[in-house]
Parts: sequence; structure tokens; C-alpha cells
Amino acid sequence: MGEEVEVKMLSLQAKDEITSIKGKDLLTLADYSPAVITGLLKKAKELKAAYLSGEATPVLIGKILGLIFDKPSTRTRVSFEAGMLQLGGQVIHLNGQEMQLGRGEPISDTAKVLSQYIDAVMIRTFSHERVVELAEHATIPIINGLTDLYHPCQALADLLTIEEEKGKLQRVKMAYIGDGNNVAHSLMIAAAKTGMNLVVATPVGYEPKEKVVELAKKFAFESGGAIAVTNDPVEAVAGADVIYTDVWTSMGQEAENAQRLLDFKDFQVNEKLVAGAKEDYLFLHCLPAHRGEEVAGEVIDGARSFVFQQAGNRLHVQKALLVEILK
Repeated sequence: MGEEVEVKMLSLQAKDEITSIKGKDLLTLADYSPAVITGLLKKAKELKAAYLSGEATPVLIGKILGLIFDKPSTRTRVSFEAGMLQLGGQVIHLNGQEMQLGRGEPISDTAKVLSQYIDAVMIRTFSHERVVELAEHATIPIINGLTDLYHPCQALADLLTIEEEKGKLQRVKMAYIGDGNNVAHSLMIAAAKTGMNLVVATPVGYEPKEKVVELAKKFAFESGGAIAVTNDPVEAVAGADVIYTDVWTSMGQEAENAQRLLDFKDFQVNEKLVAGAKEDYLFLHCLPAHRGEEVAGEVIDGARSFVFQQAGNRLHVQKALLVEILK
């Protein structure tokens, strides 16, 4: 079922322009048109400005968001909960092991039941197929808070951070250095949809899924951007406006850690590597970071690092998303 569902999700057409996402799921940014993504970033800026000025925005009074966590979380949990509360709504925490899902209840039944009680669900889990199945049977919006295939909310925060600092997205060059994982997949789709030029550099054998690469290149052709994959990090960062990395070993891959440390040893983002980027480059990382592994301390703690602004922007883009799908 896994490959079949994945192919189905990756075959969505970019031409299906969405003018409103009220009541819609967010499983992957491939589902959203460039206009919707741009609109979410604009709304996020408005909500961020209101938040920083102390203005209350209780536009979701009476709405309830369910949060399902099958994976540990800091940023996703706190940003979604704080965001919903700031919007006047409420949250209910749902641990997958404490629900009947943990005792074998079909996801389809759970989806239909939750649809009777609450207004939306954010789920952070391992299998993307699990989220797809939940969305297929729910009559309320389902938000992907992270799966093994995509991390769309993180990518929205990344776009907002880049746009804030560079003033644009179109033609901005970003280099992603590291594992071709869920973060890389969502960055590729986000960059392609917004006309960015993204180069993904991974060790041999750790490249992003080819189906995602093909889809991103299609979107990039339509937006005027570009997507490339290489095994050379030096080539990737040459002239880059943005350098991005992620941990080498994600949750669930702990048994591979020793081998990954060997395979990724030449892919650390350090002062030597970033010297090839533009002088005013941004360093981004979705966090948590392992200083001394994927990134050197002098880079992530240096003047060109925007990782905490980036983490803070999770709050604002997710608030924008909640407003647009629930208001």
C-alpha cells in the first residue's frame, strides 16, 4: 500500500489552482497553488505583526484543534498549541498510544469519530500513509505536522524567514546540505512553487526520492525556479543566498547512526564550506541541531544564523494556516 499511496500523493497537478483552503487538508505543499502559499505568507506576516505589537487576534473562538503525537516534539507541539490559544481556540492532546488506535482501531474509524468532536487535527507521526488514510476518512481538515515523507509546516516557516531577510523568494539560491529526507522533500516543493533555485547536496545513497525530485522540477519549470541534486556540497553552496541543513540521523534511524556519521563526514556545514556562499548568506536549520555533526558551532551560533527566527516563524505560519482553513 505504501508505494501506491505515495505515488498517488505525488501525482497531484500544480495546475489545480486553489483560491481558498477553507476546510482543506495540508498533507504536502504540492497540494497548494503558488498563490495560496504566497497568501499564507502574507497572512503570517500580518499575524506576526499583530503578535509583536501585542494586538489580540481571537478569530477562532469556539474552534478546537486535536493534536496527535506519535513522535516527540518541542517546536511543533508548542507552536501549534500556543498559536491556537492566541487565536482564541482550544487544543486537545491525543497520544496515539493512549487512543483506541493503540489497541487496533482502524484509522478510518478514528477519523470518522474525531470528525464528530473537533474542528481539525494536526498529526505528527512516522508513516505518511497513516496521515493520508486519516485525511481520506475525516470530514475535518488534517494537517501534517511531520511524516517520513514531508514536513510542510516547517517549509512554510523557512519560506517566511527567507522572504523576511531577502525581501523576495523568486531567484533566491538555496543550498540544502545533508540527508535527502522529509525536510529536504518539503523544501524542494516549497522552493519550486515559489520560483527559488534550490540545490540539494547529499552523500551517495542518501538522495531525495526521485518521485519528489521529478515533481519539484515540474513545479519549478512552471514558476521559473530550478531544482538540482548533487553529491558535491561545495558545488551546492557556490554563490548561495541560503544554506540549510538538518540532522544526519532522524528519529527512527538511531540504529544507522554510526554508519551515517561516516557517510556524512564531508557534509558538515562549517566555516570552510560556507566561504563559498554569498557574504550575506542565511544559515537555516529546522532544529534540534547536533553541533559538531551536521553543523559547526561557529556557524549555527554565528552572525549569519537565523535559526531561532526560523523556529519562531513556525508559530506565525501555522496560525495563518489555522485561520485560513478554519475561519
